[in-house]
Amino acid sequence: MEIVSKFTVGSEEGISDLIAIIDASVYTLHKGFVSDDDIKKYSNEIDPRKMINDLNNLSNQLIMTYADQKPVGYSIIKSGSVYPGMAEGKRATEISFVMLPDFNIPEVRESHWKKCRSAISFTDVIWINMLAHDPLLEFLKETGFSSVAEAKAEPFQLPSFIMEMQLHKN
Repeated sequence: MEIVSKFTVGSEEGISDLIAIIDASVYTLHKGFVSDDDIKKYSNEIDPRKMINDLNNLSNQLIMTYADQKPVGYSIIKSGSVYPGMAEGKRATEISFVMLPDFNIPEVRESHWKKCRSAISFTDVIWINMLAHDPLLEFLKETGFSSVAEAKAEPFQLPSFIMEMQLHKN
């Protein structure tokens, strides 16, 4: 399997690949917790133009991972984003870390994480709001994230954890 993780611009093709992963991952992560109708409604409300505008903001970056040229994972990196209660005086970066279940294997996760890590080396703290039942939670702990608070995750307000990793001390 050929695995490629790369920065992707907010173009129609990049957004199309991103939405394909969002649709599949939202269904997989929320089935059994939220009705199928609510999941469909959420998926139908995704606005590609808004996503392109958000990704073309200079504070945001999109990293996509492909396995045999098929989109299988993504991260959106948001510089300067903080969570409520975060210590002041730190440069913070929020990330998402999403992988399709069939590709949640060490080689794909490592490729994706390596690309993410290279993009966030400038920050003091990386943080993520991760669903409590997300299978990637354990991987994030193994890479050095620790849970700092219980929370609720969008879009359905399900139980989650704010996880953070300290990169640099101020």
